[in-house]
Amino acid sequence: MQSDFTSRRRAATPRAMTIAVAAALCAMLAGCAVGPDYKRPTTDIPASYKEAAEGWKVAQPSDQQDRGAWWTIYNDPQLNALEDKLNASNQTIAQFAAAYRQARALVAEARSAYFPVVTLNGSGERQQSPARSGGFVTGTGSVGSSGAITNSFRLSADATWEPDLWGQVSRTVAAEKAGQQGAAADLANARLSAQGTLAQTYFTLRSLDAQQKLLDDTVVSFEKSLQLTQNRYAQGVAARSDVIQAQTQLQSAQAAAIDNGVARAQNEHAIAVLIGEPASTFSLAPAPLDATPPDVPAQLPSALLERRPDIASAERKAAAANEQIGVAIAAYFPTLTLSASGGFESSVFSQLLTAPSRFWTVGPQLAATLFDFGLRSAQTDAARATYDQNVAAYRQTVLAAFQDVEDNLASLRILGNEIVIQQQAVQSAQQALDIVTNQYKSGTVDFLTVLTAQTTAFTAEQKLATIAGQRMVSSVGLVKALGGGWDVAQIDRENGGMAAPAPATPASAPQAAADAAPVAGTTAAARAGAATKNVQPVAQKPATPDGTRND
Repeated sequence: MQSDFTSRRRAATPRAMTIAVAAALCAMLAGCAVGPDYKRPTTDIPASYKEAAEGWKVAQPSDQQDRGAWWTIYNDPQLNALEDKLNASNQTIAQFAAAYRQARALVAEARSAYFPVVTLNGSGERQQSPARSGGFVTGTGSVGSSGAITNSFRLSADATWEPDLWGQVSRTVAAEKAGQQGAAADLANARLSAQGTLAQTYFTLRSLDAQQKLLDDTVVSFEKSLQLTQNRYAQGVAARSDVIQAQTQLQSAQAAAIDNGVARAQNEHAIAVLIGEPASTFSLAPAPLDATPPDVPAQLPSALLERRPDIASAERKAAAANEQIGVAIAAYFPTLTLSASGGFESSVFSQLLTAPSRFWTVGPQLAATLFDFGLRSAQTDAARATYDQNVAAYRQTVLAAFQDVEDNLASLRILGNEIVIQQQAVQSAQQALDIVTNQYKSGTVDFLTVLTAQTTAFTAEQKLATIAGQRMVSSVGLVKALGGGWDVAQIDRENGGMAAPAPATPASAPQAAADAAPVAGTTAAARAGAATKNVQPVAQKPATPDGTRND
């Protein structure tokens, strides 16, 4: 007895060692991933912005904190409320949020390939064989003129597992993970784009309100001018043509005031769509624009790669395409499938779950493609071309981002200089109008001179209101071009929800209201600087993905 036990143990020892070595080999091979490891594509980054105004403040380390609600820098409660509605109800954001959740599910789907697939099967059959001459009785059925009738019952479990020998699964998971991060960046970019569009549309509408006030004031002024010419005509000191000219000018101003309402209504309707409300039920009370662009601290150009979600999205797409090259190369190597099955099978149901009815099978299967007439080579070439395409798209996105920043910097700088000159032009035109009006009253000039001065003054004021609105739109464009309040460190924190990432201090909090309140004894410029100091969208030094694979 002892001898038999010893011999069985000696025979089992090599088998156990073989199994252990095979398992270790599979584990070692599972960590091998063919194909190129990803490195972020290189891009040419300027040392500074060409269009940056002299003395433009660079973001300091103390400024590096979450700036989610970037629109609060404008200290406009109405805008804050609209942005909150947009973050909760904008349907474009909802679409990208759903796409992000889909990408997140694809990651889980890809990771499931790391594990075996286990299935459970049960079946029962009753079968009659063809009739034979003669008959006899068996234990499982009977044979007679109608043939034999047999029963078969089976209950089994099957398991199959394909070890990731060449990294095909890990590459697929990495590609889907990059796709998820790209979807998160797309969601952030859609949110930032909608937020920026809303702010720009809002300030455009407020600029139209300012122009409407100017037009209404101009109509009142022209009515007084018409009354003046009518009085002078009644006294016989003015010609009938003066009255007609004054009346024509008044009617033109009235028509312009009415026409301004078309543009305002369209902008109001656009805001309604952005915040997810029907245009027919939404309205904003008129409020002339009186805001000035706040100072925006600038991060270095290199930080733009971390601040803009569209750049992050393009970079993640390149990372995903790189992983697909490894997936294509893995198809050159054989696949190993380990399968096992076991269960019970019997012709008598009452004896199904008994020891004699047990069965099992286990064994590996190795498969390799010998000839595919260039299929795998073509798939690999296509994957490499797709990667090159995504790298080019990434670099183009970076170039477009720097252009976006430079465009808005130039716009702000030029409009800032222009508005100073235009303010002087308004003052000069008003002085000239006052002088000419007095001369007309004294009879030293004709009404045509007054008409020209009035038109010049009105045009100058209208131009000033337009420039003020354009400057606010450019200010929002600059914040948007710099990435708003987003940072690439948030790429793994997106949850696909409708709400934007909450800032450290909500805009509606009492403290925010206290920060926005003017301080007694301070100048307007100082108050604007104080209100801007703690809410600027600035560069952060994020803990970002370094571009390498994360299996």
